[in-house]
Amino acid sequence: MSSRSARSLFCRVAMPVRRGLRWLTGGSWRRVVAGIALLSVLAGAGGFLLASLGLVAISASSGHWKATGWILHYVMRRAVSTQSMGIEVPPLDDPAWVLKGAGHYHTGCLACHGGPGKKRSLIVQQMTPEPPFLPPRIAHWEPQELFLIVKHGVKFTAMPAWPAPQRDDEVWAVVAFLQALPGMSEQRYRELALGDRTEDSRGSRTAEGAGTQDDALGPVLADCSRCHGIDGNGRGGAVPRLTGQSQAYLLGALQAYAGGQRYSGIMQPIAAGLEPSVLKALARHYAELPVSTRADEPQASAEALERGRALAERGVPERGVPSCVHCHGPKRSPRNPMYPGIAGQYSGYLKQQLELFTAGQRGGSEYANVMHSAAQRLTPEQMQAVADYYASLPSDASPPLAEEALNPSQSRQR
Repeated sequence: MSSRSARSLFCRVAMPVRRGLRWLTGGSWRRVVAGIALLSVLAGAGGFLLASLGLVAISASSGHWKATGWILHYVMRRAVSTQSMGIEVPPLDDPAWVLKGAGHYHTGCLACHGGPGKKRSLIVQQMTPEPPFLPPRIAHWEPQELFLIVKHGVKFTAMPAWPAPQRDDEVWAVVAFLQALPGMSEQRYRELALGDRTEDSRGSRTAEGAGTQDDALGPVLADCSRCHGIDGNGRGGAVPRLTGQSQAYLLGALQAYAGGQRYSGIMQPIAAGLEPSVLKALARHYAELPVSTRADEPQASAEALERGRALAERGVPERGVPSCVHCHGPKRSPRNPMYPGIAGQYSGYLKQQLELFTAGQRGGSEYANVMHSAAQRLTPEQMQAVADYYASLPSDASPPLAEEALNPSQSRQR
């Protein structure tokens, strides 16, 4: 085809298009803009009128149009994909993280999202949008996307934001569990989420001796034992040992969680929902449990333990770091009962607390300022050495606490 023929064909095709546009616009693009603006105003006025008359369907039973559901889900997927870019994913294969995430999932997520051998509640299945059954859905999300969803929640759904936005470590623990969820057997789920328990939390077998507690404390102890163990020694290093702590310290910790002074998306909702009398009973129960006589986690090398001992006993005077034993023992003189005894505590847990203090993400009371200052002057290697040293000590290494206990209702733990 010659160039002249091509031009002629183009003109024949373009002419009707031009005429059509001229007819629609009246020869002026200003009329087009004015028309679009008018239609927008009319649409908005019509929508407002429908809303004012109460004719908009807002009932969950009415559901979404398929187009509406598709658009909302598409927008959510694109937002999560874009906004999660740049989030650095830590190693998620730590068994302690998986175990810790399982404990929270069973408490806070299971009813809506189900799990291995666990169906979703019939109530949440009537929500719009309906919370998805998660095990087969996890594979569609990247770890950083799951982190964004768990931490910040999703608007226009029942997915809440993490109650303690400072605690990324807790959010990553939940993500670590979610990554392990696809293909998880019912038995494995029960081992992770329930531990020593053989039944679910209510109406279940509780810790031995819990039956002697009042009716309010029994179910609470049953839930506590899922993470802290029936004996209070924690599970797998994921959560702290509670045995060997003073009643004053334990009560102060629970009160700090309940009041939001100590940050934790796992502990805050639990403690805040308990009556003061139950908090006191919990503190007394765990303070009275027998203390294990030795640490049972693998120890570091002799050289590392010696470095940790030197740091614990002398601190780092040139950097303004006081000795650890002055507040936390072990020492022969009595200790302030509001300071935790950390002998025999899990090394990973101790190092994590130091890191949280350094970042200002742990919270606490007036005592926390001392730890913030000290932790910020320690190197990561020094933190690890101190944590390994205290983990190597027997849990009963500290002497009896000071008799003149502080009033836990007026003071808070670190």
